[in-house]
Amino acid sequence: MSTESLAKSIKGIIFDVDGVLTDGRIIYNDAGVETKQFHVRDGASIKLLASKGIVLAIITGRQSSMVTRRAEELGITHIVQGADSKTAALQSLIENGFPAQGLCAIGDDIQDLQLFNHPSISLRATVADAHPVVIDKADFVTQRTGGTGVVLELAELILKAQGKWDFG
Repeated sequence: MSTESLAKSIKGIIFDVDGVLTDGRIIYNDAGVETKQFHVRDGASIKLLASKGIVLAIITGRQSSMVTRRAEELGITHIVQGADSKTAALQSLIENGFPAQGLCAIGDDIQDLQLFNHPSISLRATVADAHPVVIDKADFVTQRTGGTGVVLELAELILKAQGKWDFG
């Protein structure tokens, strides 16, 4: 099945954070405070997807107040941090109202392969600098690397496939 055909049925997207919404680096300042850098294009694209009826979630293996803050800014209410099992986290989201079918997962590392193998996932996406095994298993690989506005590429793919892309 073509990537466009897979994208046409997407109702929800699950985002990994480190390596997808960020460049994967974790920075601690002298006071031990962790910082993350997010790209404005990702934020705008997430809001665009939500405005077109795509339900959004974050599932990440780490716990970070910056992720909580960014999710709040973007209106993402489905969020699981500190997930030991990303499939268990997805099941929990589904049990609490997240779509059970027609999902896209975007991740960059081998831990994200758990989601790629979940039966609810129709479209497996990754970033240009992902682990080679993840790239090999993905249906769609962005041209951009993690943390540099990758969500815009994913949004364009999905919204064009669904006839909801209003930008030419």
